[in-house]
Amino acid sequence: MPRSKKKLLLETAKELFGEYGYVETTFKKISERAGVALGLLTHHYGNKEKLFLAAGLDVLEHFLARLRETAGEAPSGFEAVMRFCEAYLDFSVDKNSNWLVLVRCSPYSDMKTKKDRDIMDSLFEQVYRDLESHLERGVKDGSLRKLDAEVTAQVIVSLMVGANRTRVLTPYALPSLYGEVLDFVAKAVRA
Repeated sequence: MPRSKKKLLLETAKELFGEYGYVETTFKKISERAGVALGLLTHHYGNKEKLFLAAGLDVLEHFLARLRETAGEAPSGFEAVMRFCEAYLDFSVDKNSNWLVLVRCSPYSDMKTKKDRDIMDSLFEQVYRDLESHLERGVKDGSLRKLDAEVTAQVIVSLMVGANRTRVLTPYALPSLYGEVLDFVAKAVRA
C-alpha cells in the first residue's frame, strides 16, 4: 500500500531534520526530496515548527513503543531493566529510527516554544517512569538490590544519553561502548 503524501512528507522531514537540524532544513528541501508540492507541506503541517514537533513526537512514540515492547514481557525486573537499556541503545543506532531527530528535538535543544518543549518533556518523562517501574519490580521480585528507583532511573537514563551522544556524535567512542555500558548497569543494579 503506498504511503500517503502526508506520511511521505513526515518521513522525509525526519530524514532531513536528522541530517541537517532545524535551521538548515527548509520546506523547499523537504518537498523537493519527497517529490511533493510545497503547498501540501503547509496544508498538512502549517509551519516548520509544527512539522519539527510532529517529527520529534513520531520518533519519540516509536522509541517508547520499542522500549515497552522489548521490556514488557521480561521474566524479572532485572531482565526488564537490561532489555530496556539494550533497546534504548539499539534504537539510537538503528538507521530506520531517525534517532537524530529525537536528539535534536529533545525539550532541551532546538525546540522553539515552551509549549512544544512541555509536550516533548511530558513524553520524555515516560521513559523515566517506565524504567522506574522496572526497577521497582526488580526490587520486589528480588532480582535487583535494594535501591531508590527514581534516582536510579535518572542515573541510568543519564548514562544512556551520555553513551549515545558519545557513540553517535563524537569520533572517539570505543567500539565496545554500548556493551560496556550494559555491563556497568548490570553490575550496578543486580541483586
